[in-house]
Amino acid sequence: MIVTVLGAVFFALGSFWLLQVMNRGEQDINASKKLDEPDYFVTNFSLVRMDLEGKPSYIVSGTKLTHYPADDSSDIDQPFVRKLSPALPPMNMRAELAHIDQNNTRLQLTRKVEIDRAASAKSQRMSLKTEALTIFPDEEKMETTAPVDLLMGDAHTTGVGMTANNATSVVTVPQSLRIVYPPRKPAARAAK
Repeated sequence: MIVTVLGAVFFALGSFWLLQVMNRGEQDINASKKLDEPDYFVTNFSLVRMDLEGKPSYIVSGTKLTHYPADDSSDIDQPFVRKLSPALPPMNMRAELAHIDQNNTRLQLTRKVEIDRAASAKSQRMSLKTEALTIFPDEEKMETTAPVDLLMGDAHTTGVGMTANNATSVVTVPQSLRIVYPPRKPAARAAK
């Protein structure tokens, strides 16, 4: 009788242990599935990122932001980004889609990317159109391998690929570069 009771107890404990192992495995599978899914989304949002001095550095808005916990990245529908700088006029960036990753230090704009900056005493008017552009806002750099159409003042530049550093005002277009400068305006004659 004792052997039968001990056998039943060991069988019950073994069944309980097996059930716990199976439940833990199922929870791990469900948890890994949820990491690939978005954990939240926000519609019609606007956020402001501050610089080290506590002043607004850039503003990001869009019709929908979807956050993914697996890599802490976000997708934005109809993004609008305004880069603020005390020395230059605001730079406005638009696209159909954006992806923010690498700890919010990289912004990838895709589909109908347009960037505009008004002229000022220190800079010329700038307009850029492309289909894909990666922006590193903290470094004030941007790059693409797609064709670009750039207006800088009255000069029109087209080509394939581009790297630009807003801090140093250096723009490089490595392939199929074509620049059209307008004719020089005649100098005003001195009054006699």
